[in-house]
Amino acid sequence: MTDTIVQGSDNTEFKHTPVLLNEILQGLKIRSDGVYIDCTFGRGGHSRAILDQLGEHGRLLAFDKDPDAIAAVDEQLLDDPRFTLMHGSYTRLEETVKTLKLTKKVNGVFLDLGVSSPQLDDASRGFSFLRDGELDMRMDNSHGMTAAEWLNQATAEEIANVLYKYGDERFSRRIARVIVEQREEAPIMRTTQLADLVASAIPRKEKDKHPATRTFQAIRIFINRELEELDTVLTQAMNVLAVNGRLLVISFHSLEDRIVKRFMRDQSRGVDIPREIPVTHDVFKSKLIIIGKPVRCQPDEIKNNPRARSAVLRIAECPAT
Repeated sequence: MTDTIVQGSDNTEFKHTPVLLNEILQGLKIRSDGVYIDCTFGRGGHSRAILDQLGEHGRLLAFDKDPDAIAAVDEQLLDDPRFTLMHGSYTRLEETVKTLKLTKKVNGVFLDLGVSSPQLDDASRGFSFLRDGELDMRMDNSHGMTAAEWLNQATAEEIANVLYKYGDERFSRRIARVIVEQREEAPIMRTTQLADLVASAIPRKEKDKHPATRTFQAIRIFINRELEELDTVLTQAMNVLAVNGRLLVISFHSLEDRIVKRFMRDQSRGVDIPREIPVTHDVFKSKLIIIGKPVRCQPDEIKNNPRARSAVLRIAECPAT
């Protein structure tokens, strides 16, 4: 879809607590006149905190493709001349920055990956196996195939492959077989319907984990092409950063974190070229410098926000050439 600049709002409200907020603000090393990008605006917790530290010449660009998140933005924030909110995917990052003539002028790019609390708490979005709702799972529910549409037409092999690839579900084939058998009797249209099917198909349950956790994660990642979009935006973020600009990413599961970790590691090593090929030394220069070790939430934050327990923050910086 084409990104659009947001100009209005409604009164939709869901509680959302920004994760690792202080660590994000410290990691960005915010300059009062700097340019920053929040790729995953959500309910704006991180964005508001960034704006609080910007002066009148600072600028914040934010993206979100969730219509509900866009609709919930308050007018006061939209009226701030330092702030621009784009309704669209963060995979349009580089294109948007180029249009705004900000390429290589961005001091920080931030991503908070995964599903937000408002999305999980709203049963109609279909992300939660604990709440009954339509089996949707689209981040942007204004277009595209829903989880229900895909589940009711995919082959057992296709379903099993998605569950295994994106959810590490060892009972993927058993679950896929039960889904295909059930939809011959009636289509699978509700979240609790799918959750119950998955629970019935799994012979051994993981301690302290709902049996449908991996299945819901896998289908959501597949429907929204989350890992493909993450690959795209990481490269784009590096391309727009100014010297000493920083890239910060919060991941919530191993598939995301693995991609971020490998990207930062590979970019910190420079181009991988066999030594026997004659090239100038500058080809091997690092494009990113990894800053510190991965950051996790402290016990107090996890106590107040249990969904933050799996959050991992990685930080990298664009060095001088």
